[in-house]
Amino acid sequence: MEVIMIELKHISKWVNVGGNRVFLLKDINLTIKEGAFISIMGPSGSGKSTLLNVMGLLDEFDEGEYNFLNQPVHQLKEKHRSQLYKSHIGFVFQAYHLIDELTVYENIETPLLYQNIKSSDRQAIVADILDRFNIVGKKDLFPTQLSGGQQQIVGIARALVAKPKLILADEPTGNLNSKQGEEIMELFKQLNKEDGVTIVQATHSEKNAAYGSQIINLLDGKIEK
Repeated sequence: MEVIMIELKHISKWVNVGGNRVFLLKDINLTIKEGAFISIMGPSGSGKSTLLNVMGLLDEFDEGEYNFLNQPVHQLKEKHRSQLYKSHIGFVFQAYHLIDELTVYENIETPLLYQNIKSSDRQAIVADILDRFNIVGKKDLFPTQLSGGQQQIVGIARALVAKPKLILADEPTGNLNSKQGEEIMELFKQLNKEDGVTIVQATHSEKNAAYGSQIINLLDGKIEK
């Protein structure tokens, strides 16, 4: 049976500028099933990142309803929303967002600390993912000692370590060369096909967008029909 993961109904988000409402998202209606791979395209400023942040429970919205795995996000308290995020969602950012003071190992381990997983289990899970991404040799290095591609791989490893059902990727290959970018996209494809992870990526790249099974075009905060 197909499970609906994300259901956005008439979602709008705005800021007030000089007494006028400027819409960042306007009347967004979107249904995403579990196991989908969706690409969101649109020029800079079209609302791609805002939409991902709303889906990822990082941003609130001003109007509309959002159901995530049948939970009414628009009615949940902050604590409950944050719990949903930590249990089910992995975020991959263009700017990596790694913590410079932590080693590769510690960066990847961070999401597990929120889940009260005991130390020996955490070690096994992190060891497994270091192995999967071929970065065992880098585990004691700090982010500043890595190339951009390596930092992005660590960012993805961190997003995946807690086995999220949903990965949200914001321009995940934006700072990488084409070979590294391709490796990252192949990795997403594999996660989607083999592990059944639902993926929603925002991208400028037609080539990257083509990895998705559906492309959604955004313009001025609205989905283009």
